Amino acid sequence: MKITTRLFQKTAQKTIQNNRLKNAYQSGMQHIIEARQQAYALVPDVDALREELKQIRQATIANLGAYLEEFERNAQNAGAVVHWAKDQSDVGRIVLEIAQREQANLIVKSKSMVTEEIQLNHVLDLEGIDVVETDLGEYIIQLADERPSHIIAPAVHKTTQQVAELFSDKLGQEVEADPNALTEVARQTLRRLFLEAKIGISGVNLGVAETGSIVLVTNEGNGRMVTSLPDVHIAVMGIERLAPTWDSAATWLSLLARSATGQPLSIYTSVVTGPARPDELDGPREVHIILLDNRRSSLTGTTYQEVLECIRCGACLSVCPVYREAGGHAYHSPYSGPIGAVISPLLFGLENYPGLPQASTLCGACLDVCPVKIDLPRMLLALRADQVEQGLVAWPERRLEQGAAKMMTRPGRMAFLFRMGRIGQVVMKLFNLKLGGVEKIPQVAEKSFRDRWHELEADDDHQG
Repeated sequence: MKITTRLFQKTAQKTIQNNRLKNAYQSGMQHIIEARQQAYALVPDVDALREELKQIRQATIANLGAYLEEFERNAQNAGAVVHWAKDQSDVGRIVLEIAQREQANLIVKSKSMVTEEIQLNHVLDLEGIDVVETDLGEYIIQLADERPSHIIAPAVHKTTQQVAELFSDKLGQEVEADPNALTEVARQTLRRLFLEAKIGISGVNLGVAETGSIVLVTNEGNGRMVTSLPDVHIAVMGIERLAPTWDSAATWLSLLARSATGQPLSIYTSVVTGPARPDELDGPREVHIILLDNRRSSLTGTTYQEVLECIRCGACLSVCPVYREAGGHAYHSPYSGPIGAVISPLLFGLENYPGLPQASTLCGACLDVCPVKIDLPRMLLALRADQVEQGLVAWPERRLEQGAAKMMTRPGRMAFLFRMGRIGQVVMKLFNLKLGGVEKIPQVAEKSFRDRWHELEADDDHQG
């Protein structure tokens, strides 16, 4: 599917016209913003911490190959099996081989954006393997047959009443519209599956090169169930999600939860270093770590390399005026908001997502809030330039922009257009009144900004 500007606008309009959806996004994002501000206020010098993380991420991405080799070596020394995957098909093949060997037809899964990126659930479903999401938000949208609408809050667009109706319909029992009741029903349903499944799949928030460990950051106990109860744990990790050392990982973790949910640290921060040892009572018999490229390596050394520094906290979504109005589903990608407007065209092809670089006001709020200080506005502009260069701008829009450029680069033409606008305004007013219209037509200023600027300069010169 090609996500044109028109398609983005059409889908966004559904959210804008739906007050319930719009309010859900607005209130949800405002809560996250306030929580983040409170959490940041407790850090003595949060800007210095952000700058430290920026330097760590820059240095890591600049030497990504060496750190990946170190991670692989230490993960294998800890007993894990490391696989390299170029794309979706490689991951699917690896997971299917493990599932067939284990004769597993049920897999429990923890929240993972990277598996959403490659539609792993769909790949496994085609092979007759039942994959059950166990994060409550992901479980809800799986039952609703929808995609996540936010990086960290996938079901933020759903009301409690809607979830109750969904559970009652899909689970075959009447469930009241109460968060505690809904959680208990999900807990009882999923607990049996945790015990039955032979394989658990998770994402990876970050890997630590010096020990070959993977770190999972969650607020529900399902993550630990998925990674410890089944015999086999498969972790799918984007190759950029590396911290060189535990000291650098500590800096990463100190900002991740604060930026995402306003917590000093998530409720569950789990570390997995290889499979269970002989003297340990729980844990998987095997740990498989799949390192996924999926076009990430092609971004290194380019103007877009900076986007690989992202830690997927979702802070940019919460402050984005476009995301808050349009909602996550308008982006037609697992990655929405400002980061989605950049990373989706880069991972899935600019020709398939030409509308997303336009889905931004370039206000800079995403840059201000990013814990890694990623310059998303700069990359959005670069993507727009790439669209023009690659001929991906629609003909009417291209002609309109060329005409505007010719007009705006000639002061004389702009002044003439301004005068015509004032005359046209008078005509439109008369026409509107004649038809009995009551709409208030926006006023064209009596003087243009350029004229007022010249007057101010003249006043300054006179006073000087």
